[in-house]
Amino acid sequence: MSEFTVGDDDFLLDGRPVRLLSGALHYFRVHEAQWGHRLAMLRAMGLNCVETYVPWNLHEPRPGVYEDVAALGRFLDAAREAGLWAIVRPGPYICAEWENGGLPHWLAGRARTSEAVYLGQVERWFGRLLPEIVTRQADRGGPVIMVQVENEYGSYGSDAEYLRRLAALLRTQGVTVPLFTSDGPEDHMLTGGSVPGVLATVNFGSQAREAFATLRRHRPSGPLMCMEFWCGWFDHWGAEHVVRDPADAAAALREILECGASVNLYMAHGGTSFAGWAGANRGGGDLHDGVLEPDVTSYDYDAPIDEFGHPTEKFWLFREVLARYADGPLPELPSLPPQLAERAEADLTAWAPLTEVLETLGGPESVTAVPPTFEELDVDRGLVRYEVTVPGPRQPYPFLARGLRDLAVVYVDGERAGVLTEQDERLREPVAGHARVELWVESLGRVNYGPRGGEAKGITGGLLHERQYLHGVRARGLRLDALDDIGDVPLRNRPADGSPGLYRGTLDVSGPGDALLELPGWVRGFVWINGFNLGRYWSVGPQRSLYVPGPVLREGVNDVWVLELERAASAPYVRRR
Repeated sequence: MSEFTVGDDDFLLDGRPVRLLSGALHYFRVHEAQWGHRLAMLRAMGLNCVETYVPWNLHEPRPGVYEDVAALGRFLDAAREAGLWAIVRPGPYICAEWENGGLPHWLAGRARTSEAVYLGQVERWFGRLLPEIVTRQADRGGPVIMVQVENEYGSYGSDAEYLRRLAALLRTQGVTVPLFTSDGPEDHMLTGGSVPGVLATVNFGSQAREAFATLRRHRPSGPLMCMEFWCGWFDHWGAEHVVRDPADAAAALREILECGASVNLYMAHGGTSFAGWAGANRGGGDLHDGVLEPDVTSYDYDAPIDEFGHPTEKFWLFREVLARYADGPLPELPSLPPQLAERAEADLTAWAPLTEVLETLGGPESVTAVPPTFEELDVDRGLVRYEVTVPGPRQPYPFLARGLRDLAVVYVDGERAGVLTEQDERLREPVAGHARVELWVESLGRVNYGPRGGEAKGITGGLLHERQYLHGVRARGLRLDALDDIGDVPLRNRPADGSPGLYRGTLDVSGPGDALLELPGWVRGFVWINGFNLGRYWSVGPQRSLYVPGPVLREGVNDVWVLELERAASAPYVRRR
């Protein structure tokens, strides 16, 4: 057992000054069978600590329905076995380019405030989660040395009572290690996000001396720490791939350490936002009222350890910098994970149209005067089919989906009529009545940062023909997790025209290992291999391939299914990186 405390100038481990050299690695973005390898890579880079968030919505997809909360405990045990300390950031909000910033879609009350309804839900969740942390604290022989209070709250709000209540809740439920907050190095962020008596840390990607000087104006004493050193960045669908020069990042890391500070590399290893859990941002400056910018599936982050767990040039430069501050020689790198032996093509022979997938796996149908939101239909990730009748006879008039989020494929009397987006809510061709209009709306990820977090998904303003609202809207949701088991979906022979729907087949693999999945010509959807959801693909780029963890594949025949929402094409295949 060890005692980890916060001194006037240093972190103290059993009374001795210690510098934290930490790296972010999200257990929920790495296949569990690969945790050990990724943690060993952190050690080999020169780190002595690992940091992770905890996504509430992943572990409680419906109120009171918990899924594998113990995964956090298993990850912390793996960190201890790897010889690493651990920093845990349990939220309840985490950002992390994760769906809704980790907050469940079903939350009641005003999130991230001291409102009683919301805090009651947080208290219930923490009652289930925190035992995984409390029993693994350093003073009980575990790896956990610090726990965060909320996350970058100063970028969002100024409810000081909320932060005090969260800190008190963590203490009441058994957290004895030091608590901390993390915010941008700006006055309004530090005043809004810090808590008296709780260590304040800062997040930035460069200009360490200026950042720490700002922190010192607010906190004259206490250890300096960059809790998120942004050594890379993330990508959005339809935008350019973002990279950071390795030498520039290494110089920024060196500056942090020369200030006498501790650091947490964000990210040391990014991993993958499997199963459609990637979040989204909104452009538009301070108001965040611009276009939706959904995050890609890969969370490689241009990190020093790439999505495959391989060292990059940035890794070697960071290792050189960190070696000067390590206790003794750095360990050798672990062996790289095996890669796929040879290319293999998927044979997708069976198919079901989207309507039959919805009928089999979808939720109950609602009939309402106005379109219900995804939240009202209990859909976190997935689709909603809206159906409305344009009465007739009447001449052609413009048809629009007011307040659409995020993207809709529209059919008029069974024929595809176009794709609508938030920026283009009106069908190109007018619609005459009598007509049946279907809109298949997909959520591209809920906003994970800024004042637009928690906004509703789906059609939020109504369906209009000319200036007339159309009522009697039929709606049915299809949660993405419902497709993890498709055994009951009636399948038929694959169509030759590439129609949207659920495609199923096999993939024969010799020598399984890490691989990339290619879908040439396919437009937009999701892929499962042996029931494991690899995440979203989308032809708009910049991501062109999906990472396939080696443990997902098996020698011989593998089961593959693809949910294509617009147009299928030639056979998908897996290959080496």
